[in-house]
Amino acid sequence: MSEDEIVSLTCPMPHRRDDTVRPAHGGGGRLMHQLIQTIIAPHFGGDAISSGQDSAVFDLAGGRCAFTTDSYVVKPLFFPGGDIGSLAVNGTVNDLSMVGAKPVSLSVGFIIEEGFSLEMLTRIVQRMRAAADSAGVALVTGDTKVVERGKGDGLFINTSGVGCVPDALVIGPDQVRPGDAIILNGDIARHGIAVMIARDGLDFDADIESDTAALNIPVQRLLDAGIDVHCMRDLTRGGLASASVEIAESSGLSLVLDEASIPVRPAVRSACDLLGFDPIHVANEGRFISFVPEAQAEKAVAALNGVPGCEDAVIIGHVTGEAAGHVTMISRIGGTRLVDMLSGEQLPRIC
Repeated sequence: MSEDEIVSLTCPMPHRRDDTVRPAHGGGGRLMHQLIQTIIAPHFGGDAISSGQDSAVFDLAGGRCAFTTDSYVVKPLFFPGGDIGSLAVNGTVNDLSMVGAKPVSLSVGFIIEEGFSLEMLTRIVQRMRAAADSAGVALVTGDTKVVERGKGDGLFINTSGVGCVPDALVIGPDQVRPGDAIILNGDIARHGIAVMIARDGLDFDADIESDTAALNIPVQRLLDAGIDVHCMRDLTRGGLASASVEIAESSGLSLVLDEASIPVRPAVRSACDLLGFDPIHVANEGRFISFVPEAQAEKAVAALNGVPGCEDAVIIGHVTGEAAGHVTMISRIGGTRLVDMLSGEQLPRIC
């Protein structure tokens, strides 16, 4: 082993085999959604689990807090526009932001495969620090484990985060109302396509970079503008489709999306067409939808348009009380189709 590698294990950790749960490489698909709802969530307690949010909101002495955790297994570790380190920080900041919390502190857990490059680990940690500084959060605690060579696929990262929630602010699927406008903060599908191009070495004429970014600034801009934000959801695994279906099912209402209004960059659309992907199913890491009263929709869009990276924010649909729990899409030619989650993961190892 070279000097540029992690030292060998002194106490190998046992490898657990599970013959009943197949690797799903993250959430976002219908099968993963069902796994969480039927096997995992019933054994967790509190109203936060039943709320269907990515962060739990609870009361502590002196105020309300939000708490979230997520794990990142992206492959490759570096991709156009981002890397696993900045992705881990941004993803946790974003989960907190989606309940209106102001992110404050993050923890970091590293699971490192024996032999992993110290130079690469240093670069990743530096990217994490830069992302945290940009988002205005602190990396305050963490843990490091080294697993046997061949057992960890390089590097996995877990991040958890805490944030402060204003006392009067309640954001969630149960706050969505018929007539609400659905606002998207920018073009979709860049992250998933960028990661896939880097992984498979595909050659496209145009450069496609991930949209990974912290969303606490655009969310705060909405709140500072006095927008009555009912619900928000970041469009990670499963993309716009999964996020929309989750909110429709949780709220008991239905959503109508306008395909022509959903921004997709030409190079990304061409890549999706070539590879047989629907952009609404492709993951993002800097995109979210917000549900606001129709009367405030244009004001909300204007507030987002003033934030770097959200210049293409737009109204993409509305909420109805019909056909509860369904999401329909008005196509570019005027027809309609039902939108659902994919049964599995379209692009594995992207988050």
